[in-house]
Amino acid sequence: MSSIDRRQFLEIGTLGVGYGLATAPRAAYAQSGSGTAGGTGGNVRMSGDGLGLTPEEQAQLWSALAADGGIVRDSYSNGGAVERLENAFAELLGKERAVFMPTGTLANHLAVRALAGGDGRAIVQADSHLYNDSGDCLQTLSNITLIPLGAGRPDFTLEEVEATLDRTAGGRVSRPVRVISIETPVRRHFGATFDRRELDRIAALARREGIHLHLDGARIFLQAAYEGRDVAHYAAPFDTVYVSLYKYFNAPSGAILAGPRDLLDGMYHTRRMFGAGLPAAWPFASIAHHYLPGFVDRYRQAADVSESWLAQLTRHDAFSVDRVPHGTNLSWLRVNTGDFSAFRRRLGDQGVAVGAPRNGRVLVGVNETWNRRSADELAELFVASV
Repeated sequence: MSSIDRRQFLEIGTLGVGYGLATAPRAAYAQSGSGTAGGTGGNVRMSGDGLGLTPEEQAQLWSALAADGGIVRDSYSNGGAVERLENAFAELLGKERAVFMPTGTLANHLAVRALAGGDGRAIVQADSHLYNDSGDCLQTLSNITLIPLGAGRPDFTLEEVEATLDRTAGGRVSRPVRVISIETPVRRHFGATFDRRELDRIAALARREGIHLHLDGARIFLQAAYEGRDVAHYAAPFDTVYVSLYKYFNAPSGAILAGPRDLLDGMYHTRRMFGAGLPAAWPFASIAHHYLPGFVDRYRQAADVSESWLAQLTRHDAFSVDRVPHGTNLSWLRVNTGDFSAFRRRLGDQGVAVGAPRNGRVLVGVNETWNRRSADELAELFVASV
């Protein structure tokens, strides 16, 4: 591949196959028709948080990055492309240090484990990913009791935390709450965010009581894009922060755990103890680093396209929208059509992929592929496909 071809490849992201055609990740993004908000042509994937790269596209991107000198080998997930990614995330999140983890489950686990100090309990959302979808890893592997609050809601209140602390303090055996873990946006509530006022009140209490805070910020970059804030603003109250690398930075797997240097400098030892000292993590780190610069701005553009599209659709009798309260990139679309399968097929023929309906409505997810078409074009395609 010539240097000119490599440069062109990197500007459009990947060569593009099916619905996975990638948007441009660097400064050249603004010049690329497939990546610019309001652009024409290109497939749009109306589900998921990321580009949905195929294995072929990932392989093509690795080849282009390697040929361009963009990949430096790591050694057991230390140094090289991994260290470059860690440094970039630490700076963006306003933290002293960041450490690569192969999964978000391990990132959350090791953060709470380190903050709890061996004998503490941790407060979590009852509907959080950590409490419901991590196989009781903290309880089973680190002997840390989780106390779930706010069942049926994306958040919990200061009063619930205070009541829990009072009850814990009255125990006959001392097992103090040492960590409060907060997930936002919340996966099980379709991207709803933790109430900011309650979060600030809880953070103030935690500081007074010497309780550590961990942010499950797997999708925090999405919240930053929707609310127009810097990601460091969300990370600031927390000792540690986890961010996903695969959900929207398009790596095959991976996570970043950021926090203070004295907590994380030796974390690679614990990572290896848990069987996660991968001999080579550059395939994950290199792709995530490729898409990191300018991500929030690009995602904000995609969100703007989606908002304009939704506004146009709701003026048509065939469509209605159910918003997720305090939501981010997910919403429910109802389509008044006698044959939804035919509706999906007609859109697919025009390069727009929508998910299957659930109870008469379809979950619509915004990601960077929305920058490939204008809101007007997308609205016209939907109306014509009913």
